[in-house]
This record gives sequence, C-alpha cells and structure tokens, in this order.
Amino acid sequence: MAARNSIKLNHILQAATDIIDEKGVEELTLASLAQKLEIRSPSLYNHVDGLQDIKRQLSIYGLKQLCSELMRAAIGRAGDDALREMAKAYIVFARSHPGLYEMTLFISVDDDAELNQAGQEIVELVTQVLRAYRLEESHTIHMARAFRSFLHGFASLEHRGGFGLPLDLDESFNEMLETFLAGLHVRFPQGQ
Repeated sequence: MAARNSIKLNHILQAATDIIDEKGVEELTLASLAQKLEIRSPSLYNHVDGLQDIKRQLSIYGLKQLCSELMRAAIGRAGDDALREMAKAYIVFARSHPGLYEMTLFISVDDDAELNQAGQEIVELVTQVLRAYRLEESHTIHMARAFRSFLHGFASLEHRGGFGLPLDLDESFNEMLETFLAGLHVRFPQGQ
C-alpha cells in the first residue's frame, strides 16, 4: 500500500481520470479509486468529501484541461483558423478522454463559484475568438452556443457509436465544421 502522505489531490484526480477514461464514469467508486491508488478507501476522506466531491473536482479538472487545449489551439490564430483548430482540439480531447469529457458536462449548482468559473473560462475564450467576426454581443453568444452544440453533438454521437454509415468520421467532422464557418460568413458578412 502507498503511504497516505504521498497521495495528493492531483494523484486522486489522475487516477479517477484513468478509471473513467478506460471504463466509464459509472465505474468510478471510492473502492475502485482506492484500489487504483493502492490505499484504503477511508484514506480518500483526507482529501475529498466522498464520491460526489470527487466528481465535482473531476468536472473542474476536466473543464480546465479542455480550456487549456482550446487555448493552445487558438494561440496565434484568429477567425476561421482559430475556430477550426479549436474545434479539432475539442474533438481530440473528447476522443482521448471520454470519461473526463463526460465530467465536463457535470451540472453545477448555482453557488459553486469554482465550477462555474471553470466553465465560464471556456465561454470567454470562444466568445473572444468569435469577436473577430464583429458580431453583435447577442449573436456572439448565439454562435458560441451553436459552436459548442455541434461539437458536443458530434463528440457524443461518435462516442456512443451513433454514426453507423461507412464514411470517414473525420471527413464528416470537417464537412460539418466548414459548413458552420461558411454559415458564419453568409449570416454575418460584416465579419469578413
């Protein structure tokens, strides 16, 4: 068994991420996490307040990881190029970390400032990139929602095997992305 003092929250989150990415969110229990960490389940309470707290922490961790990937993809880019690279980074993240990605969808309670802030950072990044299109503020928000919706829809359907036709999924994704970008230019020509 590992020494209790050597276990830190980041170790717990990484071990939990490994479990949910490999086996699914439903397989995450205090017992499975303790086994992965080679500690006894009660030792986890030195760092977290139970399974619900671990899931909350995973949500924050996942949102921060996703935001970091999106930011890395957007750096040095603007407009279509930035959105294109962010979209690809989003799908790579969802494919690479299916369980952690699922945790980014964790429903926050209104008074959870830390969780809300982690989600808000992604919204701010996307809206900042969309400002290159010189949209009215309300249209910027609508397009940020549309961008997230098509990315999440594709990621979710792909993960659940929802695309049964024998066509390349990356090609389908690129077609969808290019259609979204073309639609932005047609709908909001002042942004060109």
